[in-house]
Amino acid sequence: QLRLVESGGGLVQPGGSLRLSCAASGLTLDYYVIGWFRQAPGKEREGVSCISRSGSTNYADSVKGRFTISRDNAKEMVYLQMNRLKPEDTAVYYCAADYNLSSVCGRSSVPYEYWGQGTQVTVSS
Repeated sequence: QLRLVESGGGLVQPGGSLRLSCAASGLTLDYYVIGWFRQAPGKEREGVSCISRSGSTNYADSVKGRFTISRDNAKEMVYLQMNRLKPEDTAVYYCAADYNLSSVCGRSSVPYEYWGQGTQVTVSS
């Protein structure tokens, strides 16, 4: 059983930065695609970014150029660096894992079997 724990959320002013971390345990992270998703109150869950085991990445248009996903398989960690944050980035952010040996990844939540508990990100002045 793969366990995921997110951290790094908080309150930040518009234009600020945060780095979210996703710590994996229980299984070898190397075999999994990892995605970051977010859900704001009253809105559907949105795929923000994902990274394949080979390091290929995919970003939502709303975050492209501002967010960067990365992974350190040796440390069993995945990160989401978020820069130039906007109020509309406010949401609960989740990391999720999909057992997938492909070199690409997708931002649909359907294939992701394991989910963390989420971390709140609030962008407000």
